[in-house]
Amino acid sequence: MPSLPVISGQQAISTFSKDGWIFVSQKGSHIKMTKEGSSVKLIIPNHKTLDRATLRSLIRKSGLTVDEFIKLL
Repeated sequence: MPSLPVISGQQAISTFSKDGWIFVSQKGSHIKMTKEGSSVKLIIPNHKTLDRATLRSLIRKSGLTVDEFIKLL
C-alpha cells in the first residue's frame, strides 16, 4: 500500500468530486459531500493540511482504495 500524500482539504474535495461526490453543505470549516446511490456522507475538514489518518478514513468511507484515490489525485 502506498503512503498517503499530505494534501489540503480543498485538494481532497476536488479529488472526491472526480469520483462523483457532490458538495451538499458547509458548516464552519467542514464540507459535507454525498454520492448518488450511496448512503455514506463524507465530512471533509477544509484545512490547509489533512491528517493522514483522517484522509485514510475518508478514503475508506468513500469505497475507494488508496491506489485509486492517488490516481484521481
